[in-house]
Amino acid sequence: MSNGFFARLKSGLARSSRNLTESIAGVLSKRKLDEATLETLEEALIAADLGTRLAAQVADRLRKERFGKEATEADIRAVLADEIARTLAAAEAPLAIDERGAARPFVALVVGVNGGGKTTTIGKLAKRFKDEGRSVVLAAGDTFRAAASEQLAIWGERTGARVIAGAPGGDAAGLAFDALAAAKKDKADVLLIDTAGRLHNKATLMAELEKIVRVLKKADPAAPHAVLLVLDATIGQNAQVQAQAFRDMVGVTGLVMTKLDGTAKGGVLVAIAEAFKLPVHFIGIGEGVDDLRPFVAKDFARSLVGLD
Repeated sequence: MSNGFFARLKSGLARSSRNLTESIAGVLSKRKLDEATLETLEEALIAADLGTRLAAQVADRLRKERFGKEATEADIRAVLADEIARTLAAAEAPLAIDERGAARPFVALVVGVNGGGKTTTIGKLAKRFKDEGRSVVLAAGDTFRAAASEQLAIWGERTGARVIAGAPGGDAAGLAFDALAAAKKDKADVLLIDTAGRLHNKATLMAELEKIVRVLKKADPAAPHAVLLVLDATIGQNAQVQAQAFRDMVGVTGLVMTKLDGTAKGGVLVAIAEAFKLPVHFIGIGEGVDDLRPFVAKDFARSLVGLD
């Protein structure tokens, strides 16, 4: 990760970092770590959305290494950064676009609730892939929201990606099938398919997503090659509920966490990665087209606890 983006990541995570470091500072009324202080620290880390497992790991490590000894806020932040980085190391996985010659395109189904940044993420991914020299087709599969198709059309113009859209309220699975046929005809490298995100009507959404997958497999038995779940960091623990729902519905293969710059709840990424053992392919820390970047565990961990 470049120094410039690391600085933006640290800035973007400033609210989450401040929330976390204030919690740590509030615990350290005594300079020596005793059992009561460690228990209070563990509770503070859970309250900061880091999850029970990581909170217990940090407390256990401090218990082994520094129990009864003096510990500063900096000491605890360093241990916390190290444990977060270790927890997230397995989640650090680039999205591998398979270069498969005649079997192109690489099909990514993008899922998530409406308002979570899904369509914007697709546009930013299209820009990223185009910058890498790949040809991209976008499918406006959220046929229930006219605004989603319009937004995708703007991204298509901006990135030079072809956009396949249908009539409002049309069959999303049929549109996905047509988009895959068009992408094959164009010999495109990547097909990104937007989907509806009406989680309040889970049974209907599940049926629609299952149908999309089923129809895609008729055209390419290996498709979709990735199912990317876009999660909004600002909703905190509710993101875990969404991750569970979409994983059950459609077999999510990887995560994109957006809006980390607009929240004090960025620690939820740690809890989700730990709970679901899914790779985190990208994180978003701003509105800019280049503010969606591959996830790097160590950089995220250090930024989250306010370390350089």
